[in-house]
Amino acid sequence: QITPFCSQGDEDFRENREKENRGKRRNGERDKKKRENGRRKRSSKSVSEPETSEEDDNEEDGNNDGEVRPELLSPEELERLKEAVDEKKKLIQSLRGKPWPMKQKLVTLRESQQFVEKYEGALGKGKGRKLYAYKVMMTKKWMKFQRDFENFKTACIPWEMKIKEIESHFGSSVASYFIFLRWMYGINMILFGLTFGLVMVPEALMGRPYGSIPRKTVPRAEEASAMDFAVLWDSGGYAQYSVLFYGYYNNQRAIGWFKFRMPLSYFLVGVGTVAYSYMVVIRTMARNANESGIGDDNSFNFSWKTFTSWDYLIGNPETADNKFASITTSFKEAILEEQESRKDDNIHLTRFLRVLANFLVLCCLAGSGYLIYFVVRRSQKFALEGLENHTWWERNEVNMVMSLLGMFCPMLFDVISTLENYHPRVALQWQLGRIFALFLGNLYTFIIALMDAINLKRKEEKVVKYNITMWEASFYNGTGSENSTAPPITIHPADVPRGPCWETMVGQEFVRLIISDTMTTYITLLIGDFLRAVLVRFLNHCWCWDLEAGFPSYSEFDVSGNVLGLIFNQGMIWMGAFYAPCLPALNLLRLHVSMYLQCWAVMCCNVPQERVFKASGSNNFYMAMLLVILFLSTLPAIYTIVTIPPSFDCGPFSGKNRMFDVIQETLESDFPAWFSKVFSYASNPGLVLPFILLMVLAIYYLQSTSKSYKEANIELKKKLQMVTHNSENFVIFLLCSFDLILIAQKRILFTQDGICLILQY
Repeated sequence: QITPFCSQGDEDFRENREKENRGKRRNGERDKKKRENGRRKRSSKSVSEPETSEEDDNEEDGNNDGEVRPELLSPEELERLKEAVDEKKKLIQSLRGKPWPMKQKLVTLRESQQFVEKYEGALGKGKGRKLYAYKVMMTKKWMKFQRDFENFKTACIPWEMKIKEIESHFGSSVASYFIFLRWMYGINMILFGLTFGLVMVPEALMGRPYGSIPRKTVPRAEEASAMDFAVLWDSGGYAQYSVLFYGYYNNQRAIGWFKFRMPLSYFLVGVGTVAYSYMVVIRTMARNANESGIGDDNSFNFSWKTFTSWDYLIGNPETADNKFASITTSFKEAILEEQESRKDDNIHLTRFLRVLANFLVLCCLAGSGYLIYFVVRRSQKFALEGLENHTWWERNEVNMVMSLLGMFCPMLFDVISTLENYHPRVALQWQLGRIFALFLGNLYTFIIALMDAINLKRKEEKVVKYNITMWEASFYNGTGSENSTAPPITIHPADVPRGPCWETMVGQEFVRLIISDTMTTYITLLIGDFLRAVLVRFLNHCWCWDLEAGFPSYSEFDVSGNVLGLIFNQGMIWMGAFYAPCLPALNLLRLHVSMYLQCWAVMCCNVPQERVFKASGSNNFYMAMLLVILFLSTLPAIYTIVTIPPSFDCGPFSGKNRMFDVIQETLESDFPAWFSKVFSYASNPGLVLPFILLMVLAIYYLQSTSKSYKEANIELKKKLQMVTHNSENFVIFLLCSFDLILIAQKRILFTQDGICLILQY
């Protein structure tokens, strides 16, 4: 019989078992000696303790469970004992990665822990060893504190348990939406803190009170309806003349006893919120890229599917069944993809259907853009005629049309995509791109229509400004005289005529759009998910067909649509926050309510998806779309700040040619002359353009370096694969040689006197 070769771990395991058996035998012998000593002591009671023999003392010392007395050990033995304790600690830490059986790991772990607990405390006894015991104690307490602090941090994460519950029932793909929503909630918390603490609160506490100047007073003609719900819902009345909108803020350079620079703070907060958003989004993308690694999905495709396809966070049987079916389907698709690629389908019919589908999608996009442009121009005509003369739908049709288009067009795109016969992954990418183009086109159509409204307001502003000048001249010339001693006539701010404030108009439009989009989302959630689930649940037993398996069935949670809606909602916040400082607060409230409402809807009204996708590959995709929306949202705001003059009688920048003139004014008034010169030289286009060119060249160089590193990694992977292939051949050669050696060992006999005889050779 051939004795199989054993690994080093198996040999260590046998040695540990033999040591354990020898220790048990020694313990049995010690117990036997202890009983004999007890009988001997009971038989000789007259013998006093000092007369006990030295041999019995040694036996009693040996019976003290192997206690180590450091005062009896030499320095060399103490050093060896410390090294043994350290080795056992290292073994405990690295035991998880040992290629040993689980039983051997458990035995080794138990023995190592007992050894450390036994001798680590003994090393702290005795004179001169208290410092070591103190270090050991503090190390243990520090490790316990770190574990408790990590548990405390986990418990302090908002909505962590809700998201974990959703993750266990629906997988990580659905939970990724709620994690993204929580991340957006944190971003808006910072934006709200900046606008509320540095813009709204200083103006409310240190600025001029309500009713002191015309821009902070409701006009006399609007006082009767200023508190009506319909007016407040449309962001008019007292809401319009408050800190919620741009036009309320005064252009006074310093306010309050603190001499707070209100116009400068307003401008810097607007710029700082955008800069902070860029920094956070790019940093998050970089962190996700580092965590995801640089793995190649094309290498070892079936190995990756076999060992990494399962989502271990699933805790619901139905979701687990769906995930199992999804993995099975993915294997079938991977096997049949090569066969499908070789099939001779009617390529001309496929191309025609795909061209037709794209044409229909373009028609939908163009129609939605034209519809938004039409209703915006129509709403401008209604505004000139007076909104009080029109119905609720006519006053809010812009917001309602945009919300309805965002709700029904994705469904239409999903129906059109059936003509293309794409792979499901490719179809999902096309669907996301089309929804992205829809939202972006609608948003920019809305912005173009707003630009037309701004131009109309500016033309109206010129006429109003001329009329106000004539009114003031006629009023003061007609009521005053040269020799009059009467007190000057004061006019109430509500009676003073004022011009149209296009900045407040833009802020109102974005507030209405956010409110209508929020209400449409919640109503769709209640009708499309809750009522649908109620009908399927209670009418299934008395209906003609199975409502759960057929139409309408329970709805699935649309991760892509909800994430895109969240991204474009945030884009509107970035775009309109400069003209309506209340937008971050409204969005914060919206996200807070959405977290609870959608968590409830998912757990009560939705079912797990038929194909459960992992969320690891979509994090940076969502962040990339958010970065694109951030860039496209800041372009209109930057255009209006740089090119369009501010209104003459409202806002913190009234009376200036451009909004950014507040920076130059601050430099000239609050800083030395040399600093102003340095800043003017630094902002000279002759220096800015070369700096931008240098940045572009640096980015190009870094991108080229990254590309070369990527190619080097690919070449290294190929070499590693070749080495692996050669190693496999070498291992096969060694195994064959090993088999020949075993066959030769079978034919060798050893005689008693050590003479080796070879048979059959």
